[in-house]
Amino acid sequence: MKGDVIDIDSIYTTIMEMGEWVSSDNYSGRIVKISNAFVFKGLIKNYSMDFPFVWDELNILITCGSDTELAKTLMLNTANEFLSDYTEKSKAKWQQMVAHYYIEDATIEPTIAMNLTDNWIQLNLRYITDYKRRRNTKQTLFQHIEKAISNTNGKVTLASTTLQLLEVPPLNVKLKK
Repeated sequence: MKGDVIDIDSIYTTIMEMGEWVSSDNYSGRIVKISNAFVFKGLIKNYSMDFPFVWDELNILITCGSDTELAKTLMLNTANEFLSDYTEKSKAKWQQMVAHYYIEDATIEPTIAMNLTDNWIQLNLRYITDYKRRRNTKQTLFQHIEKAISNTNGKVTLASTTLQLLEVPPLNVKLKK
């Protein structure tokens, strides 16, 4: 069960549910009351209390013949341009987290990891965003990256699952009359 807390009283905590049949971190529309006794029995995941940002990832698949350095540059430039406000706002909050909790001083700026698969090259963009705008941020990033890739005149091409049929050798068929 996950959602935004909208009320807390002495017996129940009320949340606006997220998930279930709705993808991503979107509201389902159900309001759920949870007994406060549950707090002592299970995990509590809080997106906003100490650090109102989350890391998210966007995978871009490109063909093996693509210019990977150009693709990485396009993705990082797009992410840095679009997310600079989020990144700057989160740096001070992250330093407070590092000082308060025993955690590593993780990278806040967008990063790219590359993975070679059987079919394509996967570029994984990791970035920080406002927890309430995660889906919108991913959508906007993808649109900008896709546009930048389409402007490379084929130097970078998006990959998809393909099926290659082998050529059948020519057959010489003779029919008897």
